[in-house]
Amino acid sequence: MSFWKSLFSTADVSTTARSNVVLNGTDTLSSIGNTNEQQIIFSTEREVDLYDLEELCDAVGWARRPLRKVKTAIQNSFLVLSMWEQKGKKTRLIGFSRATSDHAFNATVWDVVVHPDFQGCGLGKELMRQTIERLRRADISNITLFADPQVVDFYRNLGFMPDPEGIKGMFWYPD
Repeated sequence: MSFWKSLFSTADVSTTARSNVVLNGTDTLSSIGNTNEQQIIFSTEREVDLYDLEELCDAVGWARRPLRKVKTAIQNSFLVLSMWEQKGKKTRLIGFSRATSDHAFNATVWDVVVHPDFQGCGLGKELMRQTIERLRRADISNITLFADPQVVDFYRNLGFMPDPEGIKGMFWYPD
């Protein structure tokens, strides 16, 4: 329980030691001591360039999906959160997550992706922290996700766990 309290604490500034990144306010991360004036920006704008998103997913080795279906998934999501690197006038999509919801009790987080160049420095944790925080602000109390085996520990460290009541996910696939 202490993890969840720390995740939603009201501290304005959090630092990740490895990357020397500081969170200023709620939506902008800026690098310290970087002469290129690098910033990491979080946005809930749904108008994400689908080709940029496809490039990001390619970078982590995900299978390609039809862009029209990706567009529909984004449009029908309860929450869309993108993470951008801004260096000078150049901006690049480096992270993404989205969630679907019944708008009352439950949400499921989907498509959490961080560019490999930005993994291991706390930005994935920050992306998930902001995703969870926004869902909690909408009074969503049950947040679920599906995790590939190689990222289970990442989500466990964020407080996710197998269903404590032993409920297993069930799937139906067309023949």
